[in-house]
Amino acid sequence: MSPPRVRRRRAADLDGCVAALADVHRLDRYPLNWPADPHRWLREPHPTRAWVAVDAGTIVGHVAVRRLPDPAEEPPVGPTAEVSRLFVAPAARGSALGTALLGRARHWADARGLGLVLEVVADSPAAVALYERTGWRCTGTGTASWTAPDGSPVSLRRYTVRSDAEPAIAARRRASSAAASRSSAGSTTSIS
Repeated sequence: MSPPRVRRRRAADLDGCVAALADVHRLDRYPLNWPADPHRWLREPHPTRAWVAVDAGTIVGHVAVRRLPDPAEEPPVGPTAEVSRLFVAPAARGSALGTALLGRARHWADARGLGLVLEVVADSPAAVALYERTGWRCTGTGTASWTAPDGSPVSLRRYTVRSDAEPAIAARRRASSAAASRSSAGSTTSIS
């Protein structure tokens, strides 16, 4: 038997994604609040890219990423994308699909020099373990802007993972900056 294959999500995959998501929700309560329109929930927040894991024609996993606007904060943390809508059907667990789906998102981000971030419900020990096992670092906690089904606040953990491409990109930027400094070393600039 061959392992599930990870490929880009197609519009025709959404019914299979919703079926897998329903199984995940029944077992794990993810998403915490079942969406009124799960097809729309999977298509939002307008992912830049999404992938599915397919086993014998059945969708058994999903992950999406979306490019975030460049931050206005100083110092800039660099271009970033957010991982969302990650799930693996209960019947397909134990085959490292979560790791494979995160790896696909990370590879996509690395190719574009993007860091990745995500938020996870704090009391999701399996998800937290997956992120930490695959190199994600908790950068803080907070309270969601939405509530649990009973109306109570939802605690979140924020994670980031550094792009494997960041050291190379930073080195190229430093080299480019140094070259620009050398080429302008003989000039003077006066501001009046």
